[in-house]
Amino acid sequence: SYVNHLTFPLVTRHKKNHLIWIFKGAMRTDVLLMSPWLAPIMWEGTFNRDILNAQYRQKNFVVGVATFAVKKYVRFIEGFLGSANKFFLSGHRVNFYLFTDHPEKVPSMKLAPEKSLVIIPVQNYSRWQDISMNRMDIISNHIRTHWRYEVDYLYSMDIDVQMFEHIGVEIIDTLVGTISSWQYTKPRDSNSYERRPESRAAIPSGEGDFYYAASFYGGSVSEVYKLTTACFKGVTEDRANGIEAKWHEESHLNKYLLYHKPTRLLSPEYYWDEELIRPRIIRVKRLSSVRKDLKEVRF
Repeated sequence: SYVNHLTFPLVTRHKKNHLIWIFKGAMRTDVLLMSPWLAPIMWEGTFNRDILNAQYRQKNFVVGVATFAVKKYVRFIEGFLGSANKFFLSGHRVNFYLFTDHPEKVPSMKLAPEKSLVIIPVQNYSRWQDISMNRMDIISNHIRTHWRYEVDYLYSMDIDVQMFEHIGVEIIDTLVGTISSWQYTKPRDSNSYERRPESRAAIPSGEGDFYYAASFYGGSVSEVYKLTTACFKGVTEDRANGIEAKWHEESHLNKYLLYHKPTRLLSPEYYWDEELIRPRIIRVKRLSSVRKDLKEVRF
C-alpha cells in the first residue's frame, strides 16, 4: 500500500544525477510525494524552481519536444506552440519537433530566442490508432539518426493540449512518466492496463504501480530511445499476432514503465483532462487537454 505522507529533510540528494533539491516551506501532506521505489513525484509546493533554474543554466542542456499534428489535428498547432513558447522551460533551450502531414498549414509564429521549431513531414495513416501506435517508431528512428546529436533530453507530448502555468526544469530526469489524471485516485486493479495475456502490453492482474499517460513522457535521449524501441517492438509483435492493445501505445508504455521504473513522476497537474472535475489536490493546472469532439477530429 502507498504511504500518503513522507517526511523529507530540508536538502536531499538524488543519487543518479546529483541534483540537490531545496524544498520550500512545509511539505504537503495531502498527496503522495514519493513512489514506493523512492522516485520524487512533482506537485505544486514541493520544489523551488528559482534554485533549480540557477543550477540547470550552468549545465547548458538542450531539450527536445516531439509532437504530432496529423489530419485535423493541425488545428491545435497554434494553441500548443503559443502556450509552450510562454510556459515550457522558459529561459532554456528547446527544440520543438513537429511532425505533420500538412507542413503548409503550420502557422508562422515568432518563438523566444532560445526556442526553435523544426517541421518534419510525415505520412498519413487511414486510422487514428495507427497514427498513435507508429509515433513510437518515428521517435525511435529520429533519435537514432538525428536527435541524439542535437538534444540532451527528449519529451513526447500531444499536440491537442495547452499550457497554463510554467513547466520547468523540475521535469528533467533520466526517465519521466506522468500520472494519468483519470487513474490517480483509482485502486490499482481498476486501472486501465492491458490484461489480456496474448498482448505484449499485458500486465498481469494484481500487478501495476501508477497508470501513466502517453500524452507526456520523456527523459534522457538514451532512455527514451530504449523506451520507444521496446514499445514499438511490442506493437509490432501484437500486429503479427492479430491483436491491438487496449489503449494502443499507452498500454505498451505502461508495460515498459512497470518494469523500468521512472526516476521521476509528474503529478496529474502536468496533464489534466478537461473532462474531469478538478479536485482540491490539483492546486495548479499546468497543462490540460483541449476540449474537442473526438469523433470529429479523428475521422
